[in-house]
Amino acid sequence: MTDADLEDMAALLGDPVVMHYYPAPKSRAEAAQWIANSQRRYAEHDYGLWIIETLDGEFLGDCGLTWQSVNGTPKLEVGFRVRAERQRQGYATEAALACLTFAREHTEEPELVAILHPENRASERVAEKLGMHRVADDLAGPIPVRAVYSIPLR
Repeated sequence: MTDADLEDMAALLGDPVVMHYYPAPKSRAEAAQWIANSQRRYAEHDYGLWIIETLDGEFLGDCGLTWQSVNGTPKLEVGFRVRAERQRQGYATEAALACLTFAREHTEEPELVAILHPENRASERVAEKLGMHRVADDLAGPIPVRAVYSIPLR
């Protein structure tokens, strides 16, 4: 993810359909910060959120690994967002599976989590396709309750 991705990321993160389960869509400035945060994560961890695109370069969304707090404990999370008109075509699953493989090969973490809004059935299906199971509820997140799915990496 680079500064050149701002237009695409601002459209993705500003889309009320894509961001339905977030507290609110993000502004252009927040999208720029999203990119900056990903670049900082690359420098700190050698991973972060990456752009999802087709083989011919069509922008689809983002997916990657970030550190999140689950009930006050840091956990490595796989997160994913796909443009509304390209959802339900397997792109999030394919990208998240690549992130799962990356986490197994390039981190020493014991598990990978996905933190989802409890009503987000599409993301729940992606987590289940990764082999994840709901293990907890996060009561300290930005929404009242977040469902936590997990899979062992070791």
